[in-house]
This record gives sequence, structure tokens and C-alpha cells, in this order.
Amino acid sequence: MPTSSSNFKRAIGVLLHPSALPLSPVFGSFGSPAREWVKFLAKHRIGVWQFLPLAPCDSTGSPYSSPSSFAFNPFFLDAEELVNKGFLSSSLIDQLPGNDSNKSSISFLLAEERSVALGRFLREEWKKQDLAIKHEFNYWCQQQYWLEDHILFMELRRQFNGLPWWKWPKPFAQRNPVFIYLWRIKNKDNLLEHSLLQWHLDRQWNSLRKLARQLGVLMFGDMPFYVSRDSADVWSKRSLFSIQANGELKHQSGVPPDYFSETGQLWGTPVYLWKRHQLTRFKWWRKRFSRHLQQVDLLRLDHFRALESYWSVPGDKNNAIDGTWEPSPGVELLQLLQKDCGGSLPLVAEDLGVITPQVENLRDQFRLPGMKILQFGFNGDSNNPYFPPNIKGDSWVVYTGTHDNPTTLSWWNSLDQEKKELVNNISNDSNRSPVWKLIDIGLGTDAKIFIAPMQDLLSLDNKSRFNTPGTIGDNWNWRLKEFDSAVLEALKDYGVRGSFWERSLEKEE
Repeated sequence: MPTSSSNFKRAIGVLLHPSALPLSPVFGSFGSPAREWVKFLAKHRIGVWQFLPLAPCDSTGSPYSSPSSFAFNPFFLDAEELVNKGFLSSSLIDQLPGNDSNKSSISFLLAEERSVALGRFLREEWKKQDLAIKHEFNYWCQQQYWLEDHILFMELRRQFNGLPWWKWPKPFAQRNPVFIYLWRIKNKDNLLEHSLLQWHLDRQWNSLRKLARQLGVLMFGDMPFYVSRDSADVWSKRSLFSIQANGELKHQSGVPPDYFSETGQLWGTPVYLWKRHQLTRFKWWRKRFSRHLQQVDLLRLDHFRALESYWSVPGDKNNAIDGTWEPSPGVELLQLLQKDCGGSLPLVAEDLGVITPQVENLRDQFRLPGMKILQFGFNGDSNNPYFPPNIKGDSWVVYTGTHDNPTTLSWWNSLDQEKKELVNNISNDSNRSPVWKLIDIGLGTDAKIFIAPMQDLLSLDNKSRFNTPGTIGDNWNWRLKEFDSAVLEALKDYGVRGSFWERSLEKEE
């Protein structure tokens, strides 16, 4: 089990989703590309690799709206490793879709075709594997609380042409046990493909984690608060969610109107029926956290504030105006998670936006670091909590920006001269680019961890932006062209020059 976030030494990190890794066709993988990336970070004394959720993405490529919150995204599976380990013959690699694809951006359609082909090849080659391998696989399958629901859901979804589960034939939408049993027998080979994909992904990720531990690179993951309405989780555990038998939402998630939106944000995911979760002592939540914490050293909990209270909107509403704040049993859940983790929680609270004292108290009660985004800090308000002089203490993860922000170069270009002067006056480096001035400011805080997105280290503009919230289209598909030693060396040098690590050691002494 990972250790508490409060026990981590001070570190500098890079935010880069594995999908964006170079050196593989179509989509970054858990194989050689990720292993080379971890070695690259360690070589330059970069101690943290942060990434987005590793779950399967939705049709737009978003990993925050997954059809299965326990599973890995099959697009990450590395074919070369499968050949090296004897699970596939080398001749099959040439038959995979996308071997000659454009590697500068992701085609999610091509990634899907490639993973389907990999699953089929793995199943066809499975009979050649020896008994020891098959026993290992079968034992792994038996230990996965989530796997049966996942493989059933994903294969039914495929056979019903991607329709959401509430539009499937009624016996399947309603999980009629006789229909499901008979269908399962008939489709056992197809279901095996999904299980094999997840097992191999698990193997490859565990190997990568072992390497990261050996090299001293901390793996920093991410978990969405809500789960997709069209997911294996909701389909199989409907009683835990505010949803009707026909798939219509009783109550849905979002946030109320604020200075970003006059009508608030409506997310379209079902809110939780917390009393049902309490009756089970939060079994589903604890299994979910356990699964994620087996994969990472540190976990960001997205929309943390919903553990204190959440915005609940009637399911038939088209905007978030008519919602209400409802209490959450966050203290009870976090206490159980804390016990499961041996007394401390390796979590980071995503506490961005309009946060109440009650939310801050919940975060602080469990000694969870919060987040500070430097791009939010320069609006001219001296009391702004993101303004660097107001970032006190080390219980923070500080960022230039996140995957949802514009790149820092484009952010800078949008600032008026007065705000640019604020940045210039705080930065200790008058000779570097605006992006590196913000990096310098971040490294000048007492934060436990400072993280910059790879796009910022490369001083890229919004043509390389990873996601623009509230839009559907050209998101999630940016890829890194190559590993650039110069930018990581510069980041390391900034940390050394600013005594980033040494200040941490002085505090410990």
C-alpha cells in the first residue's frame, strides 16, 4: 500500500498522460515507451510522474468519462512486449492496424481497431500457452472484484454497436440472470479477449511500477469523483446510483451557477445514493480506491469538495440552476479508507474553485495536500489564494497549469500588461521566457510537490493544449514528439539553483 502523502520528500514532477508518450504507434503504451520515460525522468532527478485516469476513455477520448472505472484502457497495451514475452508471434505485429499511422496526434478510432485486433490475436494464441501461465491468469481473474461486470458490459456494448446500456434489449439492460448466463456461455471466447487484455495491461503496468520504485520516481494518478451513466459500474450496481431502471437519471451531478457560467455546469452523471453506500460500509468505494492505490503511489481525487456536499440537480433539468446542495458522508468514508490504508491516506484533494471552510476543514482533518494553480493567481486581487505570496506552508501540490488549463505560453499571451508585471515582479529570473518565469515562481514556493505539464516545459501554445473544458472535439489527442533532455535538465537546474530540495532537507533537520 502506498505511504501517506505527508511522508513524501519534496519533489519536482511532470504532468504527461501515457497516451501522449512517443515511440509507439497510434497511442502511448505501458511498454518500452513508458519505461524509457521513467528512466528519462530519473536521469534528470524528476521525482514525480503525474498522469490522468488510466481507465478506458469515452468516444471523445476523455478518461474522465469512462465505461469502466476499475479497468485499464486497452489502448495502452504494448504489442512488442507481448511478442518478447511469448504471448504473440512476431508475424502478427505486422497485421495490427495503425503501424504506419501519424504519430503526432491520436486517432481514437484507430486505437480502438488496434486494441480489438490485439484482443483477438491474444485469444487465438492463448491455446499455445503453457499450464503455468494459464493458472496465473485464472488466479488473477478470480481476485478481480470488478472483472466479470467489466467484460460482460464491454462485450455487450460491442455487440449492440456502442449503444448505451439502457437501449439494449430489455433482458440485457435489466441484467436478467438467465439471459446473461446463456449469453455468457455462447460468447465465452469473446469474453476471454477482454479478460486477457486486462491481465496483460495489469502485468505491464506492474512491471513499470516496479521500475519506477527502483529509480525513485513516484507515480501520481487521478480518480474522477463520479462515474459515467453508461458504464459497467452503473449497469451492474444500479442500486448505488440515483438512476431509474430504464436508465433515466433521477438526480445528476454538476456545479451551481458562478462567474464561469450563469447556468452552472451539468455533468450528466448520476449522483450517489449515499445511504445505500453507508449500508454496505462503502464496499464499492473502498474496492475502487483499493484498485487505484494498487496502481499508484499518490492519487488525486477529482472534485474532492463533493465529499463534504454535492450539487444535486433533478434528472430532467437541462441546466444546473435548479440544483441543491446535499450533504455527503465524507468523514465516514475517509475514516474507513484511512483504516484500509494503515492509518494515513496517499491522496491529494482537488480543491479548486469556490471552496467553503467546511471543505477545507475536511481536507485538513485528514492531512491531505490541496492544489494551487499559478495561472489562477494573477487577477490583481492581493487576497487571491493562488497568488504565490499567499501559498503558505508545504501542504500543497503547486502547478503552472493542469490538463484543463491553456498552456502557460497562451495564458501569458492573453494577459494584460499589468498582470504580466505582477509575474515579472515575483519571478527571480528576469532573463528567461514567461513560461519559465512561472516555473521559477512555482519552485520558489514551499510546496511539497511542484508540477509542470510537459507542454509548458516545451513552451508550447494552445495548439498543443490537452483539453478545453466544455468542448467536444479536438481534445485529449496531443502527443509528445520526442523526449527532450534540455527541458528536463533545465527543470532540474532550476530546482538545484533555487535550493528546492535543500530547503526541504533543512526543514526535516
